[in-house]
Amino acid sequence: MIIPTASSFAAEGTLPEPLVIQKQGSFAVGGTVVTAPGTFDPIKHGAFNPAAQETSGQTLHGDHAYVFYQVPVHARQLPLVMWHGHGQSAKTWETTPDGREGFQTLFLRDRFPVYLIDQPRRGRAARSTQPLNLPAAPDKQLWFGIFRLGVWPDLYPGVQFSSDGEALNQFFRQGVPNTGPFDFGVTVSAGSALFDRIGPGILVTHSHSGGIGWATAMKNEKVRAIVSFEPGSNFPFPEGEVPPGVRHVGGLASGVAVPPSEFKALTRIPILSTMATTFPTNQAPTPARTNGVPCSQSPANGGMPSIATAEMSQ
Repeated sequence: MIIPTASSFAAEGTLPEPLVIQKQGSFAVGGTVVTAPGTFDPIKHGAFNPAAQETSGQTLHGDHAYVFYQVPVHARQLPLVMWHGHGQSAKTWETTPDGREGFQTLFLRDRFPVYLIDQPRRGRAARSTQPLNLPAAPDKQLWFGIFRLGVWPDLYPGVQFSSDGEALNQFFRQGVPNTGPFDFGVTVSAGSALFDRIGPGILVTHSHSGGIGWATAMKNEKVRAIVSFEPGSNFPFPEGEVPPGVRHVGGLASGVAVPPSEFKALTRIPILSTMATTFPTNQAPTPARTNGVPCSQSPANGGMPSIATAEMSQ
């Protein structure tokens, strides 16, 4: 496979328009600080000792989110905040495994400011305040199935994922592990802190971040709309209305009862939910309008479903 470059585009006469960025940058948001008991001695404890580093009186800054952002010239008013799914990072929204422009670039070209999240204890936000054993387990054939590419080693008929071996290699290499125990509250707090910092915006979630995104919207009124691709985990339902047996594929997550006051906060915003065909319709989150999208169109595996942008425009 040849990944398109500027020179290859030029040779074909299809060089895209220049992408002009007004500003870009990155920052950490949310998180906490943990202080170890004792007193730090800069002379006695200040020398690096990889075998047995003294921690007395020292602090650990962790559990924050990492955010990279770009703002194009003539930007639209509301930015898009893109949140990855399980086992992924902000790479989900960048260049696709087969070398095409990802959602990050496509929406920058459509004048949206774009903020990409690495959630707490993942990717570039790896600093955790809680320990976790990190096994080096061979598991990529499992992820092939989890992302519904096919039945290993065969792709499903009609799947959008490239049949080129290098695309699959790139997909496998973009996965990242949790570096601490997943904590729903910690993760939602970091997402809410991001909107506190940047102001109103539109939240774009994928898979596991679906439930995190809805909880973030209930926590922070600056979330003005949600686009949720293949949402999984913590589907919100009003108290007493969680359907029996609601489960995400593989039993990874379930419906969550939400107090009426919080649920009302969620229904105030437009929600576009694109559901994978592997989800029964009765598993859709109550406030969402669902559009059937083939499961091969996950943004993490290179699918590029078209999404309605009417609710995103000024």
